[in-house]
Amino acid sequence: MSNEGHDSRETSTKVVGVRRLKEAMAKPASTRIFTVANQKGGVGKTTTTVNIAAALSMGGLRVLVIDLDPQGNASTALGVPHRDNAGIYEVLMGSAEIQTVIAKVAGFPVLDCIPSNTSLANAEINLVSMVARELQLKEALETISMNYDYIFIDCPPSLGLLTVNAFAAAKELLIPIQTEYYALEGLSQLLETYSVVKKRLNPTINLSTILLTMFDGRTRLANDVAANVRQHFPNELIDIPIPRAVRVSEAPSYNQTVMTYDPLSPGAIAYMQVAREIAERGKAKEEVIFDSNVVSINYKKDGEIA
Repeated sequence: MSNEGHDSRETSTKVVGVRRLKEAMAKPASTRIFTVANQKGGVGKTTTTVNIAAALSMGGLRVLVIDLDPQGNASTALGVPHRDNAGIYEVLMGSAEIQTVIAKVAGFPVLDCIPSNTSLANAEINLVSMVARELQLKEALETISMNYDYIFIDCPPSLGLLTVNAFAAAKELLIPIQTEYYALEGLSQLLETYSVVKKRLNPTINLSTILLTMFDGRTRLANDVAANVRQHFPNELIDIPIPRAVRVSEAPSYNQTVMTYDPLSPGAIAYMQVAREIAERGKAKEEVIFDSNVVSINYKKDGEIA
């Protein structure tokens, strides 16, 4: 299939189109591992994870999504069977090798998913007695991370051991912030957990990305929250707000991301722009080669200007 082609298949309710972007996205210098976290529920963590992952994959990058939320919504949105299949829980418990639970996402040649399953709800309890319990995910990822350009870890809405495992395994933290009342409340608790993990478990993790979700530009509240985030996190914020959109909410019920469900909708376009910005920020820097042959030095005699 050409890079500019469209491949669509009929379902009883919707036409699903899988696009290849005409302009490929920039590759990172090394694997970027993102933890997508916010202990507040309903702020768009899973939606952000799966849509950015799908967009990057459409841009030709190799992407892995790890569904670390017992609800399994990321697995559902990517159309990956997960209720009764082995997944990330078995990896954390040491009963399955991580390579054996990777599932391909239909329609995306370079998008994979490690699903959640119903057992993951027990992980918080079962991890407590394990040695190096905070590092189970990090150690598992070390064996496969080189196979991907991007890895996204979708966290549960809590700051328990699953989220701490994600923090310990990641290189970067992405925080979706809902542009509504209470949005910034609780962020301090999340940043405190981030600071503790950075100090004790993972000194290389970096809060690199903040995203505004469910944005309604018509309301003063949304604009006030956005202004507040711009003021406090000018470098981390990707200032492309994700609009509150029906299509984004509908897509998972068809086991899809909005990228395939309605690629021309405002939500899909916004997530595509965010994904491209993330890729641009992380692209490999061009190596500057010093060529001695092109250097000319003008010597000056007394009283002359070189």
